[in-house]
Amino acid sequence: MAGGGFATSDDNDFEAKITPIVIISCIMAATGGLMFGYDIGVSGGVTSMGAFLKEFFPEVYRKTVEEKEVESNYCKYDNQKLQLFTSCLYLAGLTATFFASYITRRRGRRATMFISGFIFIAGVSFNAAAHNLPMLILGRILLGCGVGFANQAVPVFLSEIAPSRIRGALNILFQLNITLGILFANLVNYATNKIKGGWGWRLSLGLGGLPAVILTLGAFLVVDTPNSLIERGYPEEGKVVLRKIRGIDNIEPEFLELVEASRVAKEVKHPFRNLLKRSNRPQLLISIALQVFQQFTGINAIMFYAPVLFNTLGFKNDASLYSAVITGAVNVVSTVVSIYSVDRLGRRILLLEAGVQMCLSQIVIAVVIGIKVKDHSDELSKGYAVLVVVMVCIFVSAFAWSWGPLSWLIPSEIFPLETRSAGQSVAVCVNLLCTFVIAQAFLSMLCFFKFGIFLFFSACVFVMSTFVLFLLPETKNVPIEEMTERVWKHHWLWKRFIQEDDCVKEEKVATDN
Repeated sequence: MAGGGFATSDDNDFEAKITPIVIISCIMAATGGLMFGYDIGVSGGVTSMGAFLKEFFPEVYRKTVEEKEVESNYCKYDNQKLQLFTSCLYLAGLTATFFASYITRRRGRRATMFISGFIFIAGVSFNAAAHNLPMLILGRILLGCGVGFANQAVPVFLSEIAPSRIRGALNILFQLNITLGILFANLVNYATNKIKGGWGWRLSLGLGGLPAVILTLGAFLVVDTPNSLIERGYPEEGKVVLRKIRGIDNIEPEFLELVEASRVAKEVKHPFRNLLKRSNRPQLLISIALQVFQQFTGINAIMFYAPVLFNTLGFKNDASLYSAVITGAVNVVSTVVSIYSVDRLGRRILLLEAGVQMCLSQIVIAVVIGIKVKDHSDELSKGYAVLVVVMVCIFVSAFAWSWGPLSWLIPSEIFPLETRSAGQSVAVCVNLLCTFVIAQAFLSMLCFFKFGIFLFFSACVFVMSTFVLFLLPETKNVPIEEMTERVWKHHWLWKRFIQEDDCVKEEKVATDN
């Protein structure tokens, strides 16, 4: 597989070069992930800052300062308003993604990314200037709308613009930027926590506007995908863009396939209703399952509340933020591993290997905390504290090269064009709904389950690994418009859904004739 040459291996791929315009467009679009990641990382950091808690959540501030008031060390941060601060973003994103689906289909992927950045900047402004809890929550809701638009458009954009042989690697740029955003947020929180005067949290929240500005400006610079242009009735423009991004003259085979896919798509008047057709159920089920499973690995519980979690385990405030920086760095490095391996090893093997790694690491964490951390213990001994951080890093690394990026990549590549934006909306919606549930419930679950929370998540990882083993087909190196013929019609279970739908179509044609 040559780095910048032609893809002429056989009929498994269309001819294409890896052109600078594709790389630049994908990097610019993937800053939507940077925006999302920064917000994930920054929320956990500011909720462990005393000045922030004192201004907006005085009940939590009193419990964290005067620990004698707390029934259990695990319950110091158990507060529904504090959890709402984190979780309301995802509830807003869940709603916004359906509006984003309409704009993505009718106005293109670029327009959706532009709107995403603009709304996110508004949300950052409200948060950084907040003087009361309603203003803070309003800002988070606007951030959620921006995230919903970005998560709808960016993965689809990346999958459509990339040559199929590197589609996985370029799509994972979105997840890489999420991890970079988390790391950047952790570093910012570590620095702003040392600012005297108690206003450091405003700087932490305000810097979230930087990636949103990059995405907004980038939306003017990138080209829209040929798929989108053809679907919206601009075939000649689509052909020009296709030739430009592929870097060759012989684009006719791929262009004709995109035109045919667009013709089929235009026959579908109600894409969300069409998702329920029998032939689309395998893709729909897998997309939903992947989003549910991604959240129930426990990763967002760790990434949202890493500083809070380490504080709960007895780490001092600076140490907890420092530990969150370490896990953020591991997250970034491991995502780079996924970029290099996803189109070589495939999707399934990464998910299965990571399942074993995540399950075992969480069991070790649960055992250590269960034995060494008591309800009212002040701190974890140095040796065991290091072991917990190492196990968290092992868990994060496995997630970052598997369930993190692949839960976004796979749904964006398996739907046919006529239901792609609708399918991506459902995937984003389910992801944000599950993220909302975890964000809203985690601190209460930690208070209730104590160390058993990690056993709960490890059991979830076992279930989802079993799902992958039996029900998830491999999609590496398959052109995006050929998934049905080359993937679904050859799976031991899902082919029954496709074949039966084909039989119904043939009977209808025979009847009409």
